[in-house]
Amino acid sequence: MMTAATAHITVRNLTMAYGDFLIQRDLNFTIDRGDIFIIMGGSGCGKSTLMRHLVGLKAPRTGQVLYGGQSYWESDAAQQRRLKRCFGVMYQSGALWSAMTLTENIALPLEQYTDLTAQQIRRVASLKLALVGLRGFEDFYPAEISGGMQKRAGIARAMALDPEILFFDEPSAGLDPVSAKNLDDLILELRESLGTTMVIVTHELASIFAIGNNSVFLDPETKTMITTGNPHTLLKECANPKVRAFLTRGAA
Repeated sequence: MMTAATAHITVRNLTMAYGDFLIQRDLNFTIDRGDIFIIMGGSGCGKSTLMRHLVGLKAPRTGQVLYGGQSYWESDAAQQRRLKRCFGVMYQSGALWSAMTLTENIALPLEQYTDLTAQQIRRVASLKLALVGLRGFEDFYPAEISGGMQKRAGIARAMALDPEILFFDEPSAGLDPVSAKNLDDLILELRESLGTTMVIVTHELASIFAIGNNSVFLDPETKTMITTGNPHTLLKECANPKVRAFLTRGAA
């Protein structure tokens, strides 16, 4: 059961740029503990770039990203490593190693960052695969399973070190509607059972409304955020035409 909301990630006055090219400026929003937070907006608005800033892959031009009140980009290298241990990331392609079995893929971070024995690691890998509905597929290679199953295996690997926060970059990309819905259902189940905070980059309306309880909308034209909040509330109450057009795409 979810507890009262407390800030897990706070973004303050964040500006993102590549050299002289401005991506987004003046971003301010809060992700509460246990949120399924959606980063949304049109193509080229900087959704994936924002996720790179959140997970420590790219430093902002200005501004802060705080985890439980601790500023990531103002921390020293040792503190940053400790904070990163709280993250799990599922990339758009799944990014599984093709020459490794599913168990070996999940074992890799466990071998690098824990002192578990080989037997213990295999047991943990089997548990993570079972959590995402892949019991019995431990010794399969990525090419031997479907695209939807590869996405699930990617989630299992992201969960290997029991992170407090899971980041997903377009998790439903390339999936058929049924597989995409099954993945959404899995994300909801994991949030409810584990209490994990989820941050998801997506443009898929079905997913946004099915799983998101908080969000930020990035605008590629003004190069800043337009609004933040529950997608269902934004659909009902946000008067901005860009937000309404995005959230009502395909509506009759």
